[in-house]
Amino acid sequence: MAAVRSGFRRLFSISAFTPPTPAAASPPAEPSTNLFVSGLSKRTASEGLREAFSKFGQVVYARVVTDRISGFSKGFGFVRYATLEEAAEGIKGMDGKFLDGWVIFADFLIHERLQIIKAGAAIVD
Repeated sequence: MAAVRSGFRRLFSISAFTPPTPAAASPPAEPSTNLFVSGLSKRTASEGLREAFSKFGQVVYARVVTDRISGFSKGFGFVRYATLEEAAEGIKGMDGKFLDGWVIFADFLIHERLQIIKAGAAIVD
């Protein structure tokens, strides 16, 4: 019985646990006028995205990527501002804020991310 208790203790002891090594952090995105917005509600439309981000500057382009069959949002979209300063203000103003009841995340568009998304969804620029 003592051997079972000892094995059980060893199985759940903190000293036996070795945490995994942390993953390397991805490099920060270079500032650009293009933003990637994630965490969108499936009910969010391109016009709603444009209205929300236009409070922080002139929005040249806003698009929510939608499912071809249902027509609902896939949960992400793109916003393009006229200047870098406006894009930075848009990120500062909307990152972590609520839109259509969901917390959204905004960041500068990373070129590699766009290539992956284009492979999975037909995006016309």
